[in-house]
Amino acid sequence: MGGFFGVAAKENCIFDLFFGTDYHSHLGTRRAGMAVYDREKGFDRSIHNIENSPFRTKFDKEVSEMHGQLGIGCISDYEPQPLVVRSHHGTYAIVTVGKINNTDQLVSEIFSGGHSHFMEMSGGDINQTELVAALINQKDNIIDGIRYAQEAVDGSMSLLLLTSKGILAARDRLGRTPVSIGMKEGAHCVSFESFAYLNLGYKEERELGPGEIVAVCPEAVETLSKPGSNMKICTFLWVYYGYPTSSYEGVNVEEMRYNCGALLAKRDSFPDAPPDNVAGVPDSGTAHAVGYANASGIPFSRPFIKYTPTWPRSFMPTMQSQRNLIAHMKLIPVHGLIKDRSLLLIDDSIVRGTQLRETTEFLYKSGAREVHVRPACPPPMFGCKYLNFSRSTSIDDLISRRVIAELEGNNHPDNFKKYADPDTQEYQNMVDTICKKLNFTSLRYHRLDDMVESVGLPKCKLCTYCWNGEE
Repeated sequence: MGGFFGVAAKENCIFDLFFGTDYHSHLGTRRAGMAVYDREKGFDRSIHNIENSPFRTKFDKEVSEMHGQLGIGCISDYEPQPLVVRSHHGTYAIVTVGKINNTDQLVSEIFSGGHSHFMEMSGGDINQTELVAALINQKDNIIDGIRYAQEAVDGSMSLLLLTSKGILAARDRLGRTPVSIGMKEGAHCVSFESFAYLNLGYKEERELGPGEIVAVCPEAVETLSKPGSNMKICTFLWVYYGYPTSSYEGVNVEEMRYNCGALLAKRDSFPDAPPDNVAGVPDSGTAHAVGYANASGIPFSRPFIKYTPTWPRSFMPTMQSQRNLIAHMKLIPVHGLIKDRSLLLIDDSIVRGTQLRETTEFLYKSGAREVHVRPACPPPMFGCKYLNFSRSTSIDDLISRRVIAELEGNNHPDNFKKYADPDTQEYQNMVDTICKKLNFTSLRYHRLDDMVESVGLPKCKLCTYCWNGEE
């Protein structure tokens, strides 16, 4: 997906910018970059590929070489950024987080207005950050340009824009991604993840509202465009993508996952004997499992451990077969906690099903007697069309849709909604088929209503599109 961090300080900001950006490394695996503005030297920028090395390793030289009072940085799963743009607005640097579904339409409109060309990335796609900059440059002033870009994009678009006077920060129109403001003496920062600035001495000032645009300077943060009243923040941020110490809309990720596991446990039952232990698939499944164990009384254990010295987070190649191999190689079994045991396993979700099936086989080969599976969210039915999740996929790849196609003859039947309703026989048939295919002892998904309750925000403020197709 991606994340960003920006600093406006009276003194050199590069130390805060370096570590604040690095704290977003869990959100992207391919590209990273920083851009700074110095009152004497002007703009400076650096971009690196981080597919095989972490951010800190690639950017350690920049900490001593780059200098500036204003800066923005990003971690990205796709496009290289920040970009430095020279336009009638002056020179600025820009980073974005979001997804554009109507790229071809926007490019055509921009070409018809006299824009000459776009640079293609290595995959042949247009850099979405460059496209957003081109949209901004359509208007006479930069604030109107940002508003225009937010309204024109089908999908979502949050951004940081670095000028010689400060940083402009904009949260996407429906607040699908978070933007948090921190402050300390002589500096303000703006961050996707609210925890990223805490160890740097900042205190949280506030979160931006949906569509809000602010100017961030060392002394103050000024609202330039007021927030809207409608919000659809991504629920999957709490379930999977968010770091445990982050909070969105005042709701902490770790606490939400405890709540999630507890509500999973309250609806659960076992005809025979309950499992011997509850375990989470590292890392995101662990907190859900703790919540389940605390509520159920079934002991929590860690029957396999992620090898963190060289895989502190998920390095994921583009080829699915390699992704599956890497996912398997990261987990080391603790045979004494597996052999002859009945285990209840909690993962954040089941998307394609490949990795969890292999994890289950791995447990059986290590001596497990039973493997019960409890995903922390409902079965995904749609690929996300609002955020560039690296786990997003076409509906044909989703195990739920593949099973529906087997049961109905196509993956979008007339009675599709019944497969998303946990109280129907169609839903139960789908779950039973997935359970058999993936070789689980039993399978029960989290219900959508329980998951929403786990967050604690009104459902109308949460995006649940990937589970129920409702926009």
